[in-house]
Parts: sequence; C-alpha cells; structure tokens
Amino acid sequence: MKKLSCIGLCLALILTANAQEVSYKNRQPYKSWTGLVRTFDDGFYQTKEAKRIADNVLLYQQTTGGWPKNIYIPAELDKRERKEVAARKNDVNESTIDNGATSTEIYYLARMYQATQDERYRKGAEDGIQYLLNAQYPNGGWPQFWPRSEGYYTEITYNDNAMVNVMKLLRSIYEKQPPYSFVADQYITKARAAFDKGVDCILKTQVRQNGKLTVWCAQHDHVTLEPIKARSYELPSLSGSESIGIVLLLLSLPDPSPAVVTAVESAVAWFEASKIEGLKREYYTTDDGKRDYRMAACAGCPPLWARFYDLATNQPFFCDRDGIKVPTLDQIGHERRNGYSWYTHDGQKVLEEYGKWKRQATVE
Repeated sequence: MKKLSCIGLCLALILTANAQEVSYKNRQPYKSWTGLVRTFDDGFYQTKEAKRIADNVLLYQQTTGGWPKNIYIPAELDKRERKEVAARKNDVNESTIDNGATSTEIYYLARMYQATQDERYRKGAEDGIQYLLNAQYPNGGWPQFWPRSEGYYTEITYNDNAMVNVMKLLRSIYEKQPPYSFVADQYITKARAAFDKGVDCILKTQVRQNGKLTVWCAQHDHVTLEPIKARSYELPSLSGSESIGIVLLLLSLPDPSPAVVTAVESAVAWFEASKIEGLKREYYTTDDGKRDYRMAACAGCPPLWARFYDLATNQPFFCDRDGIKVPTLDQIGHERRNGYSWYTHDGQKVLEEYGKWKRQATVE
C-alpha cells in the first residue's frame, strides 16, 4: 500500500511538472477561452500544445481577419470538425469584438510569434489588427459585429467593454507594449489614429440629462450617436456598468484634453450621485429547488450601481424579455434575474481611480 501511494505521489508530481503540455480538449477550467489565455506564461508558448492551439486560432480566423465569439478554441478537432470550421471562414457575419473575440486571438498569435518567429502567426495577428481598423466607423465607434449590415449588432457597442477592449489593444500596439513590438509601422500609425477617433466618439456619445453630461448607454446609434436599444431587455438608458470601463480608460490618458477632463468630472459626479447604498444580494433556494437571490437591506455594505438608469429620471430600472421597464428586480422572472448582471460594485473603482487622478494632477 505504501509503495502504491509513493508511485501515485510521484506520478502526481510528474503530471504537475508537465501541466502545460496537457491537452485542453473539452477542458474548461475557466468560463471561456478568453479567461484561459490570460493564464499562460512565457514557457507555455514554446510547447507543442501551444502550437496546436495556435493552429486552431488560425483555422477559426475568418476572411475578414476577425473571429467569431464563444468558441472554445483549444478543443481538439477531428478531420470532419476542421473541415466544417474551414467551410465557415467566409461567413463574415460572425466576425465580432463581442465577449473578447478577435482581441483575444490577436493577443495569442502575437505571443506565439514572439516565442516562435513563425510568420504565420505574425500575419494572423496583423490581419486581425487590420480587421479592427476596417470595422471602425468614420465617427470613431465600433459595432459589435462587422460587416453585418442590420440589427443592433451594427450599433456602436460599449456593452461588456467591447469598444474599450479594442481601444486598449490598439494603444498597446502603438505604444509597442509586449507582445506587440513586432507590429509593422503602418499598423502603428493607424492604431494611434483609430484610438484617437475612438476617444472622440466617446466624448460625442456622452449623454446629457437635463443639460448636464452624465455617462453612456451600452449601445449608441452608429449614425445619430443617440442611446439605442439592443436586446429586448437592453433598453436605451444610462449604464452604471458599461460606463465604468469608459471612465477608467479616460482616466488612463496622459495629458488629457480639456474635453476629456470635463467628461471625466461629469461622469464621476454622476457615479457619486447614482450610487445605491444599504442594499445587498441575498441568496436563497426557492420552493422548487432553484437558486435565486433578492435585494435586501444592509448596514455598512459597499455601494452598488444598477446596470440601467432611466434617461429621464435617472432611476434604476429592470427589464425582462418582454421589454417592459419595472422599478425592482423582483418584478422580473427567475431566468433574466439570474442570467444577467443587474448590479455592480465596480463603480467604486471609478471613484478610487478618480481620487488618484486628482491627486496626481495636483502634484503636477
């Protein structure tokens, strides 16, 4: 028995030492491929497993240069599956920046190129960068999907930080931050111009309420720049969630223009005025065995911000798939209540980073 235990222990140690060579077929330790990529260290990109995954990344890249979303790219594909994926390369309607798509694959290929100097990875990354440049509207915004021609997918999308993630990547490129030091100069210049246009779009889409600048909607019309509806439960609103990433991006700009300073000050004032105190999530099990939650009173708990605030009244609202606004979370069904993020604590990050930003400005 002791001998077997020793063998088992030794085997476990060997497996641990070679953990980065394991196959990720149907193995999702994180909710998504996007989450998994951020766990890989430099050594991983030298492995056979990294190259196998990179081949999948190139296989899924569409003729637009972009990628579809919600694909677990590390899965091992048989010949039939690979053929099916290759056949969809021309389905350009699937190319998107939603849920980390395209930005994640560009990052992975850039790291693979740095590790291997394989020109296929360089070309794939630069084709992805060109996709992002092509997808930008003249007014500086990015749609969720491109080149789709209709539906809410065509609107300027801040939802889930889609546009902010693209802009962060472009800034990493023009600043030649790792792993993008190899990117050709033509992309460097274009990335800087696209980023600046993105900032201009952010400033133009900041919503005024009763004459005062506030924050942003999750989606804005790609022509009029006005707040616009997306899915049935995503109505025009002021977004206490998506606006967080926008403000943090603006706070990170060196030498902000007077217009940026005004945008930041106005948005922070809105976050201060719109925080919800004395409320927390309380989880419980329903009579039919489902996990659910309700909002309960609490003392001294961190502030919350609702995902949606009414454009006219600035009151939080909630919405089921029927598209009807209601004032409290318990008025929507279990499926939408538990299948969407209605509150966030992350507005506190805005207030904290703004405090640092103000202190730094005072020192300078």
